[in-house]
Amino acid sequence: MDDLFSVTFNPNQVAPLADRMRPRTINEYIGQSHILGPGKLLRRAIEADRISSLILYGPPGTGKTSLAHVIAQATAASFVRINAVSSGVKEIREIIQNATEQLHLYGKKTLVFCDEVHRFNKGQQDALLPAVENGTITFIGATTENPFFEINSALLSRSTLFQLNPLTPEELRQGLQQALMDNERGLGQYAVEIVPDAWEHWLNYANGDLRRALNALELAVLTTSPVDGIRHISMEVAEESIQQRAMRFDKNGDNHYDIISAFIKSMRGSDPDAALYWLAVLLESGEDPRFIVRRIIVHASEDVGLADPQVMLQAQAAANALEWLGLPEARIPIAQAVLAIVTAPKSNSAYDAINSALDYVRTHPTGEVPRHLRDAHYPGAKKLEHGKGYLYPHTYPGHWVEQQYLPESVETPGFFTPSGLGQDVGNRGKWDHGE
Repeated sequence: MDDLFSVTFNPNQVAPLADRMRPRTINEYIGQSHILGPGKLLRRAIEADRISSLILYGPPGTGKTSLAHVIAQATAASFVRINAVSSGVKEIREIIQNATEQLHLYGKKTLVFCDEVHRFNKGQQDALLPAVENGTITFIGATTENPFFEINSALLSRSTLFQLNPLTPEELRQGLQQALMDNERGLGQYAVEIVPDAWEHWLNYANGDLRRALNALELAVLTTSPVDGIRHISMEVAEESIQQRAMRFDKNGDNHYDIISAFIKSMRGSDPDAALYWLAVLLESGEDPRFIVRRIIVHASEDVGLADPQVMLQAQAAANALEWLGLPEARIPIAQAVLAIVTAPKSNSAYDAINSALDYVRTHPTGEVPRHLRDAHYPGAKKLEHGKGYLYPHTYPGHWVEQQYLPESVETPGFFTPSGLGQDVGNRGKWDHGE
């Protein structure tokens, strides 16, 4: 019997719009047509209730958890959701024990879903592995992190990996329109008019994340007072509801390394617009500017090097400016250093030279220092004939003289080969003498 304090709980009244609008069937699901379009493998498996263990990998808001909900609604198997952080090994073993009993007593399978599976530690993953391997459970894991970095290779090898992509603007629009028309779970009970610019703002700033777009729509509608029964969503309201573009960037994830890689390769490839774009992404995402400048210094030498030695000074100056100025002012000298790399002639002769020398040293016995090059300044050195026969280059024409500098055991390997680009023409020492 209800008492005075009991209330009827309706999850549609308290859950966020993005959670309420999760698809219930495969036909309500938006996006990911490359894996869920008509005739695609995953769609056929869901419709036939023949799901095998899966890893769903993609950015936030692309429908990983929603896809798991669709599978839960479509399957006759028991569906269990576990938390990667709070579900310990003991709880996982209890789930496996229950799944074993369900399978043996009733012939009923168990699907276990774990969101943010990259947070699973090794012990948790190892506890799951035998049950996944022998088919006691079917495992579905969702992650925003590269599974090849974060998930046990044995568990990964027993699962089918599906990568989800950011939603297109039209797919985002479709999701927002569904929410506006749905009277039961969405905002269909409100009369809403949205100006075109507001639509474009949401679609742009959501950056492929439907959850973020739905959150903005809900905030805009619920905080706008109706006029003559209609809630008018202006551009100003849209801007207030989503004020910063969603950046797909994680300092500790593989997306971080992908963006850094694109930044470096754009500098190396002499594309100023691309290099500045990725630099802006890094700065706007909150990347440590010292990390950015360190990469700039490395590539000033690796990719330009002797072709224009002044570029290294530009990179060092950017580092100095960062220390003295900080952001946002330092963005300008940092950009200048990037553009100096981009627009300079390219040479990786210094990079190749040191790598060749290191490779040789690591694979050959260390040779003896030639006697004439040894230190002759300590007492007794002359008795050992250290330094005897050394030719001082500055006493010779051109300040160069031919003599042996490598150990006798080292065949002349030619570590350094000038690229012939820019100033990298070997214009020092013996190179002046045509050798």
